[in-house]
Amino acid sequence: MALIDVGRVRQETAGVERVAHLNNAGSALPPRRVVDTVVEHLRLEEQIGGYEAASAQSERIEHTYDALARLLGAGRDDIAVVENATRAWDMAFYSLPWTAGDRVLTARAEYASNAIAFLQTARRHGIHVDVVPDDEHGRLDVDALRSMIDDRVRLIAITHVPTQGGLVNPAADIGEVARQAGVLYLLDACQSVGQMPLDVAEIGCDLLSGTGRKFLRGPRGTGFLYCSPRIREQLEPPFLDLHAATWTSPDTYRIRSDARRFENWETSLAGKIGLGVAVDYALDLGLEAIEERVTRLAAALRARLRDLPGVQLHDRGLRQCAIVTFTVDGHDSQDIARALRAEGINVSVSVADSARWDFEPRALTSVVRASVHYYNTDAEIGRLISALPAPAPGRALG
Repeated sequence: MALIDVGRVRQETAGVERVAHLNNAGSALPPRRVVDTVVEHLRLEEQIGGYEAASAQSERIEHTYDALARLLGAGRDDIAVVENATRAWDMAFYSLPWTAGDRVLTARAEYASNAIAFLQTARRHGIHVDVVPDDEHGRLDVDALRSMIDDRVRLIAITHVPTQGGLVNPAADIGEVARQAGVLYLLDACQSVGQMPLDVAEIGCDLLSGTGRKFLRGPRGTGFLYCSPRIREQLEPPFLDLHAATWTSPDTYRIRSDARRFENWETSLAGKIGLGVAVDYALDLGLEAIEERVTRLAAALRARLRDLPGVQLHDRGLRQCAIVTFTVDGHDSQDIARALRAEGINVSVSVADSARWDFEPRALTSVVRASVHYYNTDAEIGRLISALPAPAPGRALG
């Protein structure tokens, strides 16, 4: 496995000259070539017109589908490119033909946007949302999942890496359960794509959603959906337009056969092209090399935090990734994030509203989230450690 040339990737990342960016689970610093690509296309639209620029750059637009297919081990017809990961996930979830009594099995670490969609569908259609218990490591308990399967289970929907910690759920083991039971499997890979290898065949998912802006280092406002050809004809997207379907007669339409049935006609083509460049950049570095470096940096950060008095780590799981969460006794997480930003160190805060099934049983209201990427350095980790406040008397405020 080739090592990442950290000096080179930092030279290709303008933002590292200004900040220690440890908020990659929010939105990573894009490489210069991604930014240049987006700006170049906008300039072309400025000079010759938007439709004309799209025609001139059709090959680069189409290349994004090839790049994403390679990233996921999929076919290009299995890929839809949409505005963001939430829209990708929603287009998959709301495409299912729900009936009263259907069951969804999900994880305790599920993200708020997904949970809200579950609850809305329960209210509208009378489905049941069942949360699978965690195992002793905080991961979804695969044996418990297996025991909960019955003929009413319509969907297993899991977040691979939760927004609120370094946990990695056992996606492939879940896929094996889904295949054995003949149940559809939707994987939210928003936080995992770009920081670790993903192969949809190995995972065994039918649907996978992801974003450009996080660990792929792509433009904001870009997301994608993988949909297996095995199930595509079973799914009718909740929104259709003249891109997703063809108006075949005054009172009929035909939905297109590929995954672009989940797209709509109007989109940011500059962003779409930029997403393809970002995926190429990650593939050129190698996802195995990326995972090795971010895992090492995150482990080093956890080790240094663990040595600090009054600091509580909140990451769970046997396998842990680039996201590190913690609290400092006597200090509000938002105050810590603001103080770090004043020192040129970017982190974010995860709050209970985004992960109630996970945070409330652990009596957490918020945590500081520091998320590393391969362009970060040990020196930047040291800056974070040095900038943290000393613990204050009293209990932790997380």
